[in-house]
Amino acid sequence: MTWFLLAVLVLLVPILAIVLDSQLGRALAARLERRDIGSPGGPYAERLAFLENEVERLNAEVRRLDEESRFMNQLLEGRTGERPVLGKGERSD
Repeated sequence: MTWFLLAVLVLLVPILAIVLDSQLGRALAARLERRDIGSPGGPYAERLAFLENEVERLNAEVRRLDEESRFMNQLLEGRTGERPVLGKGERSD
């Protein structure tokens, strides 16, 4: 019986190491760390959540501005050599 328990223990250690080093293990560790930081009564939990949301919002805004900038550059590159079309009553100086 002791050989069986010893064999299970010897096999369990590498399996546990593989699981803890996997993405699942890392996700569980990150969740436990967040729970410790965001625990009720923590003085900075609300502020940290606000700052995380603000960073996400700013990242989205930067991506949007980057996309707009690339679009404008493509438009301007496509118009090289073309003269702008003037409407009625407008004049070119």
